[in-house]
Amino acid sequence: MRRVFVSNLSSLDGFFEGSDKKLDWFVLDEEFFDYSRAMLRSVDTILFGRDTYLHMAAYWPTAPADEIADKMNNLPKIVFSKTLPSADWRNSTVVRGDAATEVARLKQLPGRDMVILGSAALTSSLLQAGVIDEYRVILMPILIGRGNPLFPNMRQRLRLKLSKVQPLASGVVILYYECQ
Repeated sequence: MRRVFVSNLSSLDGFFEGSDKKLDWFVLDEEFFDYSRAMLRSVDTILFGRDTYLHMAAYWPTAPADEIADKMNNLPKIVFSKTLPSADWRNSTVVRGDAATEVARLKQLPGRDMVILGSAALTSSLLQAGVIDEYRVILMPILIGRGNPLFPNMRQRLRLKLSKVQPLASGVVILYYECQ
């Protein structure tokens, strides 16, 4: 069975983006890009919520060509949205139905792992539905004070098990948690 994991960046105070939606506080160095390349090689599908999809679709099609851009542009992308009229970025499909039901169905299909990038509201709902297998928090060594929380709308307590810690020279720490 395929697995679903989340890979999200976070400030030390728990925000995945600033209140102005800026991401200029991310520490993006060669070690981070090594992680990103390896992560994208391990999957065959990217899952998005509407807002993250629109942000990514505005950047990646014209990004400088490299392995990460190639994967972002060519991997199949599924966008969960009830309002997005279409998804024009290459290999993108909009799903309007229940995200948890669709992700559970996708997990049963043959293939490699699937990753959710950004998409905090989608991630929170899928965590609560029990269809996410692993959560990776890429913890940035910064406090931004305010912004959009990594886990909005959580209605229940979820126990996670730390399975791996990967410190980077920049002070970034990648925390791998198994969902139980």
